[in-house]
Amino acid sequence: MATLSTKPSERYQLSDWHTNSYLLSTNAERQREASYQIRQEARVLRNETNNQTIWDEQDNQARLAERIDAVNRMKEKLDKCLTDLDAEIDALAQIKESAEQNLQAKNLPLDVAIECLTLRESRRDIDVVVDTVEQELHKEVAVIEAAKMALQNKITLAFEKLCRLQEVRQQLNTDHRDKMEALDIDRGCLSLNLQSPNLSLKTNPTRVPENTSSLQQWDEFSQFIINRAETEMKQAMELREAMVLTIAETNNELEAQRVATEFTFRKRLREVEKLFSELKWQEKNTMEELTDLKEDIRRLEDDLHRKMLNLKLCHTRLESRTYRPNVELCQDQAQYGLSDEVHQLEETISILKQKLAQTQDALDKLSKHLAQLQADIACKANTLLLDTKCMDTRRRLTVPAEKFVPEVDTFSRTTNRILSPLKKCYLEQS
Repeated sequence: MATLSTKPSERYQLSDWHTNSYLLSTNAERQREASYQIRQEARVLRNETNNQTIWDEQDNQARLAERIDAVNRMKEKLDKCLTDLDAEIDALAQIKESAEQNLQAKNLPLDVAIECLTLRESRRDIDVVVDTVEQELHKEVAVIEAAKMALQNKITLAFEKLCRLQEVRQQLNTDHRDKMEALDIDRGCLSLNLQSPNLSLKTNPTRVPENTSSLQQWDEFSQFIINRAETEMKQAMELREAMVLTIAETNNELEAQRVATEFTFRKRLREVEKLFSELKWQEKNTMEELTDLKEDIRRLEDDLHRKMLNLKLCHTRLESRTYRPNVELCQDQAQYGLSDEVHQLEETISILKQKLAQTQDALDKLSKHLAQLQADIACKANTLLLDTKCMDTRRRLTVPAEKFVPEVDTFSRTTNRILSPLKKCYLEQS
Protein backbone atom coordinates (compact mmCIF):
# COMPACT_ATOMS: atom_id res chain seq x y z
CA MET A 1 0.00 0.00 0.00
CA ALA A 2 1.41 3.30 -1.01
CA THR A 3 2.29 5.90 1.67
CA LEU A 4 2.17 9.83 1.42
CA SER A 5 5.51 11.41 1.96
CA THR A 6 5.53 14.89 3.46
CA LYS A 7 8.29 17.38 3.30
CA PRO A 8 9.29 18.41 6.69
CA SER A 9 8.75 22.23 7.06
CA GLU A 10 7.42 24.77 9.43
CA ARG A 11 3.71 24.92 9.59
CA TYR A 12 1.75 28.14 10.27
CA GLN A 13 -1.53 28.45 11.87
CA LEU A 14 -4.55 29.76 10.05
CA SER A 15 -4.62 32.67 12.37
CA ASP A 16 -1.07 33.51 11.34
CA TRP A 17 -2.16 33.36 7.73
CA HIS A 18 -5.04 35.76 8.33
CA THR A 19 -2.85 38.00 10.42
CA ASN A 20 -0.25 38.09 7.69
CA SER A 21 -2.84 38.96 5.08
CA TYR A 22 -4.27 41.67 7.30
CA LEU A 23 -0.85 43.11 8.00
CA LEU A 24 0.01 43.15 4.29
CA SER A 25 -3.24 44.88 3.48
CA THR A 26 -2.88 47.35 6.33
CA ASN A 27 0.76 48.12 5.44
CA ALA A 28 -0.15 48.57 1.81
CA GLU A 29 -2.82 51.11 2.73
CA ARG A 30 -0.41 52.88 5.08
CA GLN A 31 2.35 52.91 2.51
CA ARG A 32 -0.06 54.17 -0.13
CA GLU A 33 -1.25 56.87 2.24
CA ALA A 34 2.35 57.85 3.04
CA SER A 35 3.18 57.81 -0.66
CA TYR A 36 0.13 59.90 -1.43
CA GLN A 37 1.14 62.37 1.27
CA ILE A 38 4.65 62.52 -0.09
CA ARG A 39 3.29 62.97 -3.59
CA GLN A 40 1.10 65.81 -2.47
CA GLU A 41 3.96 67.42 -0.59
CA ALA A 42 6.18 66.95 -3.65
CA ARG A 43 3.55 68.59 -5.84
CA VAL A 44 3.26 71.48 -3.40
CA LEU A 45 7.06 71.72 -3.22
CA ARG A 46 7.32 71.60 -7.01
CA ASN A 47 4.72 74.30 -7.37
CA GLU A 48 6.32 76.45 -4.71
CA THR A 49 9.87 75.95 -6.00
CA ASN A 50 8.76 76.48 -9.58
CA ASN A 51 6.97 79.66 -8.61
CA GLN A 52 9.91 80.78 -6.49
CA THR A 53 12.34 80.02 -9.29
CA ILE A 54 10.16 81.81 -11.81
CA TRP A 55 9.73 84.80 -9.54
CA ASP A 56 13.43 84.84 -8.64
CA GLU A 57 14.35 84.64 -12.32
CA GLN A 58 11.86 87.36 -13.21
CA ASP A 59 13.04 89.47 -10.30
CA ASN A 60 16.67 89.08 -11.32
CA GLN A 61 15.74 89.73 -14.94
CA ALA A 62 14.14 92.97 -13.77
CA ARG A 63 17.16 93.75 -11.62
CA LEU A 64 19.48 93.08 -14.54
CA ALA A 65 17.32 95.31 -16.74
CA GLU A 66 17.31 98.04 -14.08
CA ARG A 67 21.06 97.68 -13.71
CA ILE A 68 21.49 97.89 -17.46
CA ASP A 69 19.34 101.03 -17.47
CA ALA A 70 21.36 102.52 -14.60
CA VAL A 71 24.68 101.73 -16.27
CA ASN A 72 23.33 102.98 -19.60
CA ARG A 73 22.20 106.25 -18.02
CA MET A 74 25.64 106.69 -16.47
CA LYS A 75 27.19 105.79 -19.83
CA GLU A 76 25.06 108.45 -21.52
CA LYS A 77 26.25 110.97 -18.94
CA LEU A 78 29.80 109.91 -19.72
CA ASP A 79 29.05 110.19 -23.47
CA LYS A 80 27.75 113.73 -23.05
CA CYS A 81 30.62 114.64 -20.76
CA LEU A 82 33.13 113.21 -23.25
CA THR A 83 31.48 115.13 -26.10
CA ASP A 84 31.54 118.38 -24.11
CA LEU A 85 35.10 117.68 -23.00
CA ASP A 86 36.28 117.06 -26.57
CA ALA A 87 34.59 120.28 -27.68
CA GLU A 88 36.24 122.19 -24.83
CA ILE A 89 39.64 120.64 -25.60
CA ASP A 90 39.28 121.66 -29.27
CA ALA A 91 38.15 125.17 -28.31
CA LEU A 92 41.01 125.61 -25.83
CA ALA A 93 43.52 124.21 -28.32
CA GLN A 94 42.28 126.68 -30.96
CA ILE A 95 42.48 129.68 -28.63
CA LYS A 96 45.92 128.48 -27.50
CA GLU A 97 47.03 128.32 -31.14
CA SER A 98 45.58 131.78 -31.69
CA ALA A 99 47.50 133.07 -28.66
CA GLU A 100 50.69 131.47 -29.98
CA GLN A 101 50.14 133.13 -33.36
CA ASN A 102 49.57 136.47 -31.61
CA LEU A 103 52.72 135.90 -29.57
CA GLN A 104 54.65 135.14 -32.74
CA ALA A 105 53.15 138.23 -34.40
CA LYS A 106 54.56 140.41 -31.60
CA ASN A 107 58.09 139.71 -32.88
CA LEU A 108 57.54 141.94 -35.91
CA PRO A 109 56.62 145.14 -33.99
CA LEU A 110 59.40 144.39 -31.51
CA ASP A 111 61.93 144.04 -34.34
CA VAL A 112 60.60 147.21 -35.96
CA ALA A 113 60.83 149.20 -32.71
CA ILE A 114 64.37 147.95 -32.02
CA GLU A 115 65.35 148.68 -35.63
CA CYS A 116 64.00 152.22 -35.30
CA LEU A 117 65.94 152.71 -32.06
CA THR A 118 69.06 151.34 -33.75
CA LEU A 119 68.61 153.59 -36.78
CA ARG A 120 68.16 156.65 -34.59
CA GLU A 121 71.47 155.85 -32.89
CA SER A 122 73.06 157.07 -36.14
CA ARG A 123 71.96 160.65 -35.43
CA ARG A 124 74.84 163.10 -35.03
CA ASP A 125 75.91 165.87 -32.72
CA ILE A 126 73.10 167.92 -31.20
CA ASP A 127 70.44 165.75 -32.84
CA VAL A 128 71.33 162.86 -30.49
CA VAL A 129 68.57 163.99 -28.15
CA VAL A 130 66.16 162.09 -25.92
CA ASP A 131 63.03 163.29 -27.68
CA THR A 132 59.43 162.12 -27.43
CA VAL A 133 59.99 159.71 -30.32
CA GLU A 134 62.71 157.86 -28.44
CA GLN A 135 60.59 157.82 -25.30
CA GLU A 136 57.60 156.40 -27.20
CA LEU A 137 59.82 153.80 -28.90
CA HIS A 138 61.15 152.63 -25.53
CA LYS A 139 57.60 152.61 -24.22
CA GLU A 140 56.54 150.58 -27.26
CA VAL A 141 59.27 148.02 -26.57
CA ALA A 142 58.09 147.80 -22.95
CA VAL A 143 54.44 147.39 -24.05
CA ILE A 144 55.40 144.63 -26.49
CA GLU A 145 57.50 142.82 -23.89
CA ALA A 146 54.64 143.04 -21.37
CA ALA A 147 52.17 141.77 -23.99
CA LYS A 148 54.45 138.86 -24.88
CA MET A 149 54.85 137.97 -21.21
CA ALA A 150 51.07 138.10 -20.63
CA LEU A 151 50.42 135.94 -23.69
CA GLN A 152 53.15 133.48 -22.72
CA ASN A 153 51.66 133.13 -19.24
CA LYS A 154 48.23 132.42 -20.72
CA ILE A 155 49.73 129.91 -23.18
CA THR A 156 51.48 128.12 -20.32
CA LEU A 157 48.23 128.00 -18.33
CA ALA A 158 46.39 126.71 -21.40
CA PHE A 159 49.00 123.98 -21.93
CA GLU A 160 48.70 122.88 -18.30
CA LYS A 161 44.90 122.97 -18.52
CA LEU A 162 44.97 120.90 -21.72
CA CYS A 163 47.12 118.30 -19.95
CA ARG A 164 44.60 118.11 -17.10
CA LEU A 165 41.70 117.92 -19.55
CA GLN A 166 43.43 115.08 -21.39
CA GLU A 167 44.00 113.33 -18.08
CA VAL A 168 40.31 113.67 -17.18
CA ARG A 169 39.35 112.53 -20.66
CA GLN A 170 41.49 109.43 -20.21
CA GLN A 171 39.70 108.68 -16.93
CA LEU A 172 36.31 109.28 -18.54
CA ASN A 173 37.24 107.13 -21.51
CA THR A 174 38.42 104.31 -19.25
CA ASP A 175 35.22 104.48 -17.18
CA HIS A 176 33.15 104.65 -20.37
CA ARG A 177 34.95 101.60 -21.76
CA ASP A 178 34.34 99.75 -18.50
CA LYS A 179 30.65 100.71 -18.64
CA MET A 180 30.40 99.41 -22.21
CA GLU A 181 32.03 96.14 -21.21
CA ALA A 182 29.74 95.81 -18.19
CA LEU A 183 26.72 96.55 -20.38
CA ASP A 184 27.78 93.86 -22.85
CA ILE A 185 28.14 91.36 -20.00
CA ASP A 186 24.83 92.26 -18.35
CA ARG A 187 22.98 92.29 -21.67
CA GLY A 188 24.45 88.87 -22.41
CA CYS A 189 23.26 87.69 -18.98
CA LEU A 190 19.81 89.16 -19.64
CA SER A 191 19.57 87.37 -22.96
CA LEU A 192 20.33 83.93 -21.46
CA ASN A 193 17.46 81.43 -21.00
CA LEU A 194 17.05 77.72 -20.28
CA GLN A 195 17.55 76.88 -23.93
CA SER A 196 20.77 78.91 -24.21
CA PRO A 197 23.87 76.88 -25.06
CA ASN A 198 26.96 76.58 -22.90
CA LEU A 199 25.01 76.55 -19.64
CA SER A 200 26.99 74.78 -16.92
CA LEU A 201 27.66 74.67 -13.23
CA LYS A 202 30.55 76.80 -12.04
CA THR A 203 32.86 76.50 -9.13
CA ASN A 204 31.87 78.75 -6.26
CA PRO A 205 29.85 81.21 -8.38
CA THR A 206 28.71 83.18 -5.34
CA ARG A 207 32.22 84.19 -4.35
CA VAL A 208 32.95 87.92 -3.97
CA PRO A 209 35.98 88.85 -6.10
CA GLU A 210 38.70 91.03 -4.68
CA ASN A 211 38.41 94.79 -5.21
CA THR A 212 34.65 94.49 -5.51
CA SER A 213 33.06 97.90 -4.96
CA SER A 214 29.74 98.75 -3.41
CA LEU A 215 26.93 100.35 -5.37
CA GLN A 216 27.57 103.63 -3.57
CA GLN A 217 31.27 103.48 -4.45
CA TRP A 218 30.36 102.74 -8.09
CA ASP A 219 28.04 105.74 -8.26
CA GLU A 220 30.44 108.03 -6.40
CA PHE A 221 33.38 107.00 -8.59
CA SER A 222 31.68 107.85 -11.90
CA GLN A 223 30.06 110.98 -10.47
CA PHE A 224 33.41 112.14 -9.11
CA ILE A 225 35.01 111.85 -12.56
CA ILE A 226 32.06 113.67 -14.16
CA ASN A 227 32.19 116.41 -11.51
CA ARG A 228 35.93 116.79 -11.98
CA ALA A 229 35.49 116.98 -15.76
CA GLU A 230 32.78 119.62 -15.39
CA THR A 231 34.99 121.60 -12.99
CA GLU A 232 37.96 121.41 -15.38
CA MET A 233 35.72 122.42 -18.31
CA LYS A 234 34.38 125.39 -16.36
CA GLN A 235 37.92 126.49 -15.51
CA ALA A 236 38.97 125.94 -19.13
CA MET A 237 36.07 128.10 -20.32
CA GLU A 238 37.09 130.86 -17.90
CA LEU A 239 40.68 130.51 -19.11
CA ARG A 240 39.53 130.77 -22.74
CA GLU A 241 37.60 133.94 -21.95
CA ALA A 242 40.64 135.34 -20.14
CA MET A 243 42.87 134.46 -23.12
CA VAL A 244 40.48 136.12 -25.57
CA LEU A 245 40.44 139.19 -23.33
CA THR A 246 44.25 139.17 -23.04
CA ILE A 247 44.67 138.87 -26.80
CA ALA A 248 42.25 141.74 -27.39
CA GLU A 249 43.82 143.91 -24.67
CA THR A 250 47.40 143.33 -25.86
CA ASN A 251 46.42 144.02 -29.47
CA ASN A 252 44.56 147.20 -28.45
CA GLU A 253 47.45 148.38 -26.25
CA LEU A 254 49.96 147.66 -28.99
CA GLU A 255 47.83 149.40 -31.62
CA ALA A 256 47.32 152.42 -29.36
CA GLN A 257 51.07 152.59 -28.71
CA ARG A 258 51.80 152.21 -32.43
CA VAL A 259 49.48 155.12 -33.21
CA ALA A 260 51.04 157.22 -30.43
CA THR A 261 54.58 156.40 -31.61
CA GLU A 262 53.84 157.20 -35.24
CA PHE A 263 52.08 160.40 -34.20
CA THR A 264 55.22 161.51 -32.35
CA PHE A 265 57.29 160.44 -35.36
CA ARG A 266 55.20 162.58 -37.71
CA LYS A 267 55.22 165.47 -35.24
CA ARG A 268 58.99 165.22 -34.84
CA LEU A 269 59.45 164.97 -38.62
CA ARG A 270 57.37 168.11 -39.13
CA GLU A 271 59.37 169.85 -36.42
CA VAL A 272 62.71 168.82 -37.93
CA GLU A 273 61.51 169.67 -41.44
CA LYS A 274 60.41 173.11 -40.26
CA LEU A 275 63.76 173.68 -38.60
CA PHE A 276 65.53 172.27 -41.66
CA SER A 277 63.68 174.75 -43.87
CA GLU A 278 64.50 177.58 -41.46
CA LEU A 279 68.17 176.60 -41.47
CA LYS A 280 68.20 176.39 -45.27
CA TRP A 281 66.64 179.86 -45.42
CA GLN A 282 69.24 181.14 -42.97
CA GLU A 283 71.98 179.46 -45.02
CA LYS A 284 70.71 181.11 -48.19
CA ASN A 285 70.55 184.56 -46.57
CA THR A 286 73.93 184.06 -44.92
CA MET A 287 75.51 183.05 -48.20
CA GLU A 288 73.98 186.09 -49.88
CA GLU A 289 75.27 188.27 -47.03
CA LEU A 290 78.71 186.69 -47.43
CA THR A 291 78.67 187.51 -51.12
CA ASP A 292 77.67 191.11 -50.38
CA LEU A 293 80.26 191.35 -47.62
CA LYS A 294 83.02 190.06 -49.85
CA GLU A 295 82.00 192.60 -52.52
CA ASP A 296 82.08 195.40 -49.96
CA ILE A 297 85.50 194.25 -48.76
CA ARG A 298 86.73 194.32 -52.34
CA ARG A 299 85.34 197.85 -52.73
CA LEU A 300 86.89 198.94 -49.44
CA GLU A 301 90.23 197.57 -50.57
CA ASP A 302 89.85 199.40 -53.89
CA ASP A 303 88.97 202.63 -52.09
CA LEU A 304 91.87 202.17 -49.73
CA HIS A 305 94.16 201.58 -52.67
CA ARG A 306 92.92 204.78 -54.38
CA LYS A 307 93.29 206.73 -51.15
CA MET A 308 96.87 205.51 -50.90
CA LEU A 309 97.47 206.70 -54.42
CA ASN A 310 95.95 210.09 -53.51
CA LEU A 311 98.14 210.22 -50.42
CA LYS A 312 101.19 209.38 -52.48
CA LEU A 313 100.24 212.16 -54.89
CA CYS A 314 99.95 214.68 -52.04
CA HIS A 315 103.22 213.51 -50.51
CA THR A 316 104.94 213.79 -53.81
CA ARG A 317 103.57 217.28 -54.42
CA LEU A 318 104.53 218.47 -50.95
CA GLU A 319 107.97 216.95 -51.26
CA SER A 320 108.44 218.50 -54.63
CA ARG A 321 107.37 221.96 -53.37
CA THR A 322 110.05 221.88 -50.68
CA TYR A 323 112.55 222.36 -53.46
CA ARG A 324 111.20 225.78 -54.46
CA PRO A 325 114.00 228.33 -54.48
CA ASN A 326 114.47 231.21 -52.02
CA VAL A 327 111.45 233.27 -51.31
CA GLU A 328 109.28 231.01 -53.44
CA LEU A 329 109.38 228.54 -50.59
CA CYS A 330 106.39 230.01 -48.83
CA GLN A 331 103.32 228.75 -47.00
CA ASP A 332 100.80 229.58 -49.66
CA GLN A 333 97.24 228.39 -50.00
CA ALA A 334 98.37 225.46 -52.11
CA GLN A 335 100.73 224.40 -49.31
CA TYR A 336 97.92 224.64 -46.75
CA GLY A 337 95.52 222.83 -49.04
CA LEU A 338 97.95 219.98 -49.71
CA SER A 339 98.75 219.64 -46.00
CA ASP A 340 95.06 219.56 -45.15
CA GLU A 341 94.53 216.96 -47.87
CA VAL A 342 97.33 214.78 -46.44
CA HIS A 343 95.80 214.93 -42.98
CA GLN A 344 92.37 214.20 -44.40
CA LEU A 345 93.66 211.29 -46.48
CA GLU A 346 95.59 209.83 -43.56
CA GLU A 347 92.48 209.98 -41.38
CA THR A 348 90.36 208.49 -44.17
CA ILE A 349 92.86 205.68 -44.74
CA SER A 350 92.91 204.95 -41.02
CA ILE A 351 89.13 204.82 -40.89
CA LEU A 352 89.02 202.66 -44.05
CA LYS A 353 91.61 200.23 -42.61
CA GLN A 354 89.63 200.00 -39.37
CA LYS A 355 86.40 199.38 -41.27
CA LEU A 356 88.15 196.83 -43.49
CA ALA A 357 89.41 195.00 -40.44
CA GLN A 358 85.89 195.02 -38.94
CA THR A 359 84.45 193.82 -42.22
CA GLN A 360 86.99 191.00 -42.51
CA ASP A 361 86.29 190.02 -38.91
CA ALA A 362 82.57 189.98 -39.70
CA LEU A 363 83.38 187.88 -42.78
CA ASP A 364 85.28 185.36 -40.64
CA LYS A 365 82.46 185.15 -38.11
CA LEU A 366 79.85 184.84 -40.81
CA SER A 367 81.85 182.13 -42.55
CA LYS A 368 82.23 180.20 -39.32
CA HIS A 369 78.53 180.56 -38.59
CA LEU A 370 77.74 179.42 -42.13
CA ALA A 371 79.87 176.35 -41.52
CA GLN A 372 77.93 175.72 -38.30
CA LEU A 373 74.67 176.20 -40.16
CA GLN A 374 75.73 173.77 -42.86
CA ALA A 375 76.90 171.23 -40.29
CA ASP A 376 73.59 171.51 -38.45
CA ILE A 377 71.73 171.26 -41.75
CA ALA A 378 73.67 168.05 -42.48
CA CYS A 379 72.67 166.75 -39.03
CA LYS A 380 69.06 167.65 -39.67
CA ALA A 381 69.18 166.05 -43.11
CA ASN A 382 70.64 162.91 -41.56
CA THR A 383 67.95 162.94 -38.87
CA LEU A 384 65.22 163.41 -41.45
CA LEU A 385 66.59 160.53 -43.48
CA LEU A 386 66.76 158.26 -40.43
CA ASP A 387 63.27 159.16 -39.18
CA THR A 388 61.86 158.76 -42.69
CA LYS A 389 63.52 155.35 -42.86
CA CYS A 390 61.94 154.54 -39.48
CA MET A 391 58.52 155.56 -40.73
CA ASP A 392 59.02 153.47 -43.85
CA THR A 393 60.10 150.51 -41.70
CA ARG A 394 57.00 150.93 -39.55
CA ARG A 395 54.83 150.49 -42.65
CA ARG A 396 55.52 146.78 -42.19
CA LEU A 397 53.17 146.91 -39.19
CA THR A 398 50.16 147.85 -41.34
CA VAL A 399 51.04 146.67 -44.86
CA PRO A 400 50.83 142.90 -45.57
CA ALA A 401 54.23 141.30 -46.03
CA GLU A 402 53.50 140.20 -49.61
CA LYS A 403 52.56 143.79 -50.58
CA PHE A 404 55.29 145.63 -48.67
CA VAL A 405 57.76 147.49 -50.88
CA PRO A 406 60.31 149.67 -49.03
CA GLU A 407 60.29 153.29 -50.10
CA VAL A 408 63.66 153.91 -48.47
CA ASP A 409 66.73 151.88 -49.32
CA THR A 410 68.28 150.36 -46.22
CA PHE A 411 71.89 151.09 -47.16
CA SER A 412 71.79 154.47 -48.87
CA ARG A 413 68.74 155.61 -46.89
CA THR A 414 67.32 157.31 -49.95
CA THR A 415 64.19 157.14 -52.02
CA ASN A 416 63.55 157.78 -55.68
CA ARG A 417 60.93 160.43 -55.11
CA ILE A 418 60.51 161.69 -51.55
CA LEU A 419 64.09 161.95 -50.32
CA SER A 420 66.05 162.73 -53.46
CA PRO A 421 66.25 166.51 -52.72
CA LEU A 422 67.14 165.73 -49.14
CA LYS A 423 69.77 163.25 -50.28
CA LYS A 424 71.34 165.89 -52.54
CA CYS A 425 71.49 168.35 -49.67
CA TYR A 426 72.84 165.65 -47.35
CA LEU A 427 75.58 164.67 -49.77
CA GLU A 428 76.52 168.32 -50.42
CA GLN A 429 76.81 169.03 -46.71
CA SER A 430 78.72 165.82 -46.10
